[in-house]
Amino acid sequence: MDLLRIGEKLISPGRIERAVERILHLRSRGHSQQEVAEQLGIDRTFISRLESLGEVRKGGRLALIGFPIGNKEEIEAVARKEGVDYALVMTDSERWEFAEERSGVALANELMVIFSKLRDFDTVIFLGSDMRIKLVEAMLEPGAVLGIELGKSPMQEDKYVDPLELQALIRSLMGNFS
Repeated sequence: MDLLRIGEKLISPGRIERAVERILHLRSRGHSQQEVAEQLGIDRTFISRLESLGEVRKGGRLALIGFPIGNKEEIEAVARKEGVDYALVMTDSERWEFAEERSGVALANELMVIFSKLRDFDTVIFLGSDMRIKLVEAMLEPGAVLGIELGKSPMQEDKYVDPLELQALIRSLMGNFS
């Protein structure tokens, strides 16, 4: 057990870590700051400051969907780096494989699951053809979809997406202009 001496106090960093994990666990489960403070016998403002210390971004939940993307790995890396909550990016061959390896019913069910997940997001950036953008906009909440047209339908080849432009867009949506 590692202990630190600070003046007259003997401090256990492990105990602090466990307490912070407990606070964040309760908060992520929907408990208010006040409820957690009362349950753990601490000041509510401490919880607020703790959350501010660890805050990565403010703003709504963001999803990124895109196909057919030629620089898929690069786009996924931007999404991870910028804290996108959900990303589904496919090359042209991957999207055809996704569709062809499932029966009609299984494909319909899988798409329903994906669209059900997308309804949990405040904004969905959709990178795709003109026709696919219209379809996604029709299936989700009005104003929730930010469509980036990669070409006219039907598209049959991978398209390059500028990672710096995508990064700037994500940052503007999240309120992070740095």
